[in-house]
Amino acid sequence: MPVEVSPSGTTRVAAVIGDPVRHSLSPVIFNAAFRALALDWVFVAFEVARGDHRRALDGVRALGIDGLSVTMPHKTAVAGCVDRLSAEAAALGAVNCVTRDGAELVGHNTDGAGFVQALEAEAGFEPAGRVCAVLGAGGAARAVVLALARAGAAKVLVVNRSAERGQAAAALAGEAGVPADQPALAGADLIVNATPVGMADQQGLPLDTGLLRPGQVVADLIYVPAETPLLREARNRGLVAVNGVGMLVHQAALQFEQFTGQPPPLEAMRAAVRDRLAAG
Repeated sequence: MPVEVSPSGTTRVAAVIGDPVRHSLSPVIFNAAFRALALDWVFVAFEVARGDHRRALDGVRALGIDGLSVTMPHKTAVAGCVDRLSAEAAALGAVNCVTRDGAELVGHNTDGAGFVQALEAEAGFEPAGRVCAVLGAGGAARAVVLALARAGAAKVLVVNRSAERGQAAAALAGEAGVPADQPALAGADLIVNATPVGMADQQGLPLDTGLLRPGQVVADLIYVPAETPLLREARNRGLVAVNGVGMLVHQAALQFEQFTGQPPPLEAMRAAVRDRLAAG
């Protein structure tokens, strides 16, 4: 049973910065994990306006904050002003968390690895040797493209409205990366929607569902609503289909391990997200 630890003068602090950030589930996820392991840590959210990222990092240094999650609009800007970058963060030019190594701040990106871990845990899908397709070329899409390639995907197809951005995203996968059009989705083992199409304010389908075929796995990075029109169509056709909750939890779990050095209590983290989303 989780043990409550009251904050004190020895409590270690982690935080998320973004704008807006009050809607963030990060405090819910991390504080549930701290409680589950009875760690004397607390996680808070700081709203930091666009352009103020450098001052926020100065605050991390001055206040001794031990872990920092980074969300929009700061991921790219923070990558440019930490002391060092992990290989993934350097390749993507984007940071979603910052850790301390002595006096240095180190930028990491756990989005892609979190997606691959969630895919294996929730859909039983391993990318090695498979044809994977990603819809979109934004930050989340780019992280997924890179992670799929590093997980050994035979091909990573990138479908995007802007050919130039699609080519740039596909290039992250090296020789496996292929800019593609929608008809190529029919030959994919995995289809990932990394566009906002399907969110509550952008209802619709990001692809022609006639391209779906038996045996495919469909992943939608959206988690509100829990079932997007794409996921509903895929399930109606008998396909394995997962939403973005798994990626949200697993990328946070990787950050938790970076911050604390402890194995993440995944079930407690999943339950916290599930309960908060159910509460609305």
